Amino acid sequence: MKKLLAVHFAVLLSLLSSSVFAQGILTASSFFKSVSENYATVKDYEADLDIKAGKNNMTGHVSYKSPNLLRIDFSSPEEQVICFNGDLLTIYLPESAAILNQSVDNSSNNGANLATAQGLALLGRYYSPAYETGQEAVPLEEGSEELVVNLILRRRNMTEAFSTIKMSVSQSTMLIRRIEATTPQNEVFTFDFKNYILNNGISDQRFIYDPPTSANNYNNFLFSE
Repeated sequence: MKKLLAVHFAVLLSLLSSSVFAQGILTASSFFKSVSENYATVKDYEADLDIKAGKNNMTGHVSYKSPNLLRIDFSSPEEQVICFNGDLLTIYLPESAAILNQSVDNSSNNGANLATAQGLALLGRYYSPAYETGQEAVPLEEGSEELVVNLILRRRNMTEAFSTIKMSVSQSTMLIRRIEATTPQNEVFTFDFKNYILNNGISDQRFIYDPPTSANNYNNFLFSE
């Protein structure tokens, strides 16, 4: 009887230990879902944004309002603007004195808009998440004290613009700190988000942009031959 009770006790401890261990494991899909749910609570945000595309570096300030309003005002290149008002995408290129206009259904096909509830919903549909090394937070980069959890998202079909997307999520805020999107041609686009301001009541007026009248207009540039 004592031996039988000891065996039962050992089995019970084993089950409890396994249960506790399992509770400590958060799959990459579950973590990605938590990030998406966090962004679903964000009505609007502002952040400083650094973009690297090859040898080109850009700096600006991004404004977003749910569900799909987006504006980036650049300080480098100075006065460059990208604005999406829900129907029309407008890009002002001061160096070329050009205004690019495109009527689109949504603006989720750019890296900056991946850091939104709408963008994350599309990523969850078309990409499969996995941890880069594990669920433990690691420094954002060598020498950094900022801790992030790194996800690698791989496309489910060959039609997506990016073959992989590395997403670094802040451990403390559950907000996206960095996105590194790689094309099938191994071109890398990096988006760094810093100094978030959440739910500050951004007006819709911010997403109404009137570019200089002296610039040349190019409409439907995405589909022009």
